[in-house]
Amino acid sequence: MSKSVWIRDDFSLEEINLRGKDTLVEHLEIIVTEVGTNFLMGTMPVDKRTVQPARILHGGASCVLAESLGSIAANMVIDSKKYIAVGQSISANHLRPVPEVSIVTGKAIALHLGKKSQIWDIDITNEEGKLICSSRLTMAIIEKPTRN
Repeated sequence: MSKSVWIRDDFSLEEINLRGKDTLVEHLEIIVTEVGTNFLMGTMPVDKRTVQPARILHGGASCVLAESLGSIAANMVIDSKKYIAVGQSISANHLRPVPEVSIVTGKAIALHLGKKSQIWDIDITNEEGKLICSSRLTMAIIEKPTRN
């Protein structure tokens, strides 16, 4: 069994999903559904908020799902009292269309967890389990800003 990457092992799905309240994550109904030893999974509906005019999943929406899952995961492996993880770079290859009125599932897997940066691979699949988007996210680890 592989060692867990998480700084805590007692995150509940409810606690994780509450972090997205009043954000784009909540607006697009991105929901974290599973946390493994080195991965985090979540879903997003393909509906009027996430499609392009051709009524298929917008590539930008796939990037939002990928960056959201990677960002949530990245912030779960650092000392959140001192640091935050923020998106620095994302690349995405869109492989097949997804029609409206579907659900897509993303899985973020840690590739590199350094002191100053992290790299996450995020694969997104359709309801049949076929790969629709493969993305890579680089996260910068910065000191938590002080509030005035």
